Amino acid sequence: MLLSNINIPKHIAIIMDGNRRWAKIKGKLSIFGHQEGVRSAGRAIEFAIKNNLNTLTLYAFSSENWNRSISEVKSLMELFQYSLKNGIYNLHNKKVRLKIIGDTSKFEKSLKRLIFNSEELTKNNHGLNLNIAINYGGRWDIIQGIKKIINKVQKGLINPNQINEQTLCQVISMNDLDPVDLVIRTGGEYRISNFLLWQIAYSELFFTDVLWPDFNDNVFFNAIKFFSQRNRRFGTNK
Repeated sequence: MLLSNINIPKHIAIIMDGNRRWAKIKGKLSIFGHQEGVRSAGRAIEFAIKNNLNTLTLYAFSSENWNRSISEVKSLMELFQYSLKNGIYNLHNKKVRLKIIGDTSKFEKSLKRLIFNSEELTKNNHGLNLNIAINYGGRWDIIQGIKKIINKVQKGLINPNQINEQTLCQVISMNDLDPVDLVIRTGGEYRISNFLLWQIAYSELFFTDVLWPDFNDNVFFNAIKFFSQRNRRFGTNK
């Protein structure tokens, strides 16, 4: 399914929710839902590539997800590492530029190395900007940005009286990319779940009951169609 004659968002972010519920409905373990969720992510990326979307950000693992069982977290980390290792060259061949956003300090050395090598491999590509948020939290992102600003103040690089919104915009995740235009959340929940709190200030929000493993081109198309029909005023009365 190709997009035509509609207003296409430059930056789409997706909260991929519903893997575990999908698995439960199927009478399977959670990991089966996560595996199917990876396939769904692949379909979403292919849709973005085919339709020449500029930027796609996927919320894969939140900073709160560490509270899940040790076995599930371990399986998720292994699945992410396996998927990245086996998919990065396909992304590279399709000119995708990959960026991992989030706190990677907790990851094992092998995963950190894989992330670094994957980003290095694709950094000069000029196709889809693909961001994967893993061990990411919107509050964490803002705090990291504030720490960077404080450091600059201490070094005399910034006058505190000159700090404004743009100052923070320049030091948080994805500061080199277009702001998020559209947030899609699957799974029937109506919340943001600490995702890109600063970056989505004026985003349009699209919620669907479809569980993430069942997300397909039709749902993606409907979300973009919804966006194209919105009158975006950005706080004005126009």
